[in-house]
Amino acid sequence: MAVEKYSIEVEADGFADVIDITSEVQGAVSKGKVQTGLACVFVAGSTGAVTTIEHEPGLVQDLKEAFERVASETAKYQHDLRWGDGNGFSHVRAALVGPSITVPVERRKLQLGTWQQIVFIDFDNRPRSRRLSVTVVGE
Repeated sequence: MAVEKYSIEVEADGFADVIDITSEVQGAVSKGKVQTGLACVFVAGSTGAVTTIEHEPGLVQDLKEAFERVASETAKYQHDLRWGDGNGFSHVRAALVGPSITVPVERRKLQLGTWQQIVFIDFDNRPRSRRLSVTVVGE
C-alpha cells in the first residue's frame, strides 16, 4: 500500500470564505501513483473546515447565511470573553463542519458527484494563509 502526501496553499479572506480546491486536490491525486484508494484533505487549525458543496454563487451565499443563523457573529461567546479575539463564532462554525474530508479515488480520479466540489471554508475573523494537507492512500 502506498501513502502519498501533498500540500495545498490557500489565501483566504475569512468570514466564511468558501474556496473551491477540487482542481488542486485532483492535481495532487493525478501526480501520484495511487490508482485506487482514498484521498484525505485536512486543514490544521480550529477556524477552518473542509467539506463538499455545489460551488455556485447562490448556494455559497445560502451556506454563509445558514452559518449566520446557526452561529451568529454577533452572539455572545465565552471564548471571546476569555481571549478577547472576537472569533468565537469562527471556532463554533469550524467545529460544526469539521477539519477534513475523505474521497474515494479510482483510476487516479476523485470520485465526486457531477455537481460536487471540495471546498475549504475559512471562518476566522481576518484574512489568513492556510496550508491544507492531502494524503492519498491506496494501491
